[in-house]
Amino acid sequence: MAKRLAIYLFRNDLRVHDNYCLQWSHLNCDLILPLYCFDPRHFQETWHFGFPKTGPQRTKFLLESVCDLRSNLLARNSNLLIKKETPENAIQDLFKMLKNDHKLFLVFQEEVTKEEIDVERALKKICKAENVEVHTIWNATLYNKEDIPFKVSHVPDTYTGFRKSVESQCEVRSTVKMPDTLKPFPNVNIDLGHIPSSKDLGISDFLPHPKSAFPWKGGETSALKRVNYFLWESDKVAKYKETRNGLIGDDYSTKFSAWLSVGCLSPRFVYSEVKKYEQKRVSNQSTYWVIFELIWRDYFRYVALKYGDKMFYPSGIMGKHIEWKQDMKKFDLWKDGKTGVPFVDANMRELALTGWMSNRGRQNVASFLVKDLGIDWRLGAEWFESQLIDHDVCSNYGNWNYAAGIGNDPRENRKFNMIKQGLDYDPEGEFVRLWVPELAPVKNGKVHTPWTLTGNDFVDIDYPKPMVIAPEWSRQLGRVNPSGFYKNQQKKGMGNQRGLDFYFSNKNQPKK
Repeated sequence: MAKRLAIYLFRNDLRVHDNYCLQWSHLNCDLILPLYCFDPRHFQETWHFGFPKTGPQRTKFLLESVCDLRSNLLARNSNLLIKKETPENAIQDLFKMLKNDHKLFLVFQEEVTKEEIDVERALKKICKAENVEVHTIWNATLYNKEDIPFKVSHVPDTYTGFRKSVESQCEVRSTVKMPDTLKPFPNVNIDLGHIPSSKDLGISDFLPHPKSAFPWKGGETSALKRVNYFLWESDKVAKYKETRNGLIGDDYSTKFSAWLSVGCLSPRFVYSEVKKYEQKRVSNQSTYWVIFELIWRDYFRYVALKYGDKMFYPSGIMGKHIEWKQDMKKFDLWKDGKTGVPFVDANMRELALTGWMSNRGRQNVASFLVKDLGIDWRLGAEWFESQLIDHDVCSNYGNWNYAAGIGNDPRENRKFNMIKQGLDYDPEGEFVRLWVPELAPVKNGKVHTPWTLTGNDFVDIDYPKPMVIAPEWSRQLGRVNPSGFYKNQQKKGMGNQRGLDFYFSNKNQPKK
């Protein structure tokens, strides 16, 4: 009898731990052929505006993640076949090679957005023609699609409604323990392929920046070390809600998002570790907030599943028709960090140099682009797609819908005050001076409004005037007095809790 062979196509699930696809393959087949394809389409251009679809920062992280995956599979009696071609072509070639001697199965993780679904449909068509059984598995979220208490078409249009429903009516499934030894890789004469370089993929090399707030490598091994450090070694998780709106350094936030985005880290594993931590050490709003943000990640994925391609339309998932501008000169000033608004410029330069930007920074630069400049939000979304190490299509486009006022926002016409935000979260200007060195001579919080410097405060700096001055900014100018002290300055950590107001009104804030 022909042996049952699972061809497991890894996609955004680059891990061994808590991997439903790998578990199914191990339990149901005699042999497993793990496969990863560096799909050339992923290294071309973004849909509308032609930015590099996967920039140097994320390409490096991806290469490291695939390399680590191969190492972890080798440690479990397996291996990873690597192809530099589309999955459709790779699968067809494997079927021709293997179908005469094996009972074949194709296994892969289900995705939810157009490009990924198009690949899935093409693969299913190939399998049907070759009489190969396809087994797709929902593997990427905290709450399983089969367990949520509503049909996908009835996913709530506010995060709070979604969160309250799943928290009260669903259980997070337990993580699955993977065997130390997997079913063997098939004994066939096949070139296993090598990990390409960035240049092999047509992408320039990326050199890590010494001041990056994300200094880690890609891969499951690095991800698990980070979880262990943030919870068990440092207890940083116990103060997470107080630090999560930080801007400088490694530890103000979990930084789990990059590993989650390519599946090096299971959200269910993070959840299970937080629950263990709460039982053994402390349970508070900070520990809950990690779970709260995992649910946000789930929510955007279910929103994408519900609305499909609408998430990418100019009018967004809510179908709001706004006259967006595509002023490329203004957009370039924004992306290059040359707007003349220090808090915006610092964040955009950090992104360009490191591939990382804080959550607080992302909210502000998005608001500035769409609300202060009136620029097409899709330009911002595609630039983030190109540059972010932790780009996740659902979270990125969901958040840009949100920022542009065409998505899941319970409050319309939300607009961030750049000066207030700068003074709230960077009161002494340390973050601005870190990434905008030409402003180094400007001391304390005055660095957020260099165009207002006069008299003894005046410094001759090579920095542009702001490309726009919003009227509401004037209300913040008195918050730095002549001695430079930031009036009403929050005690360390206190102001950081204001990040709640981006997501919902105070009455809907969760209690713990």
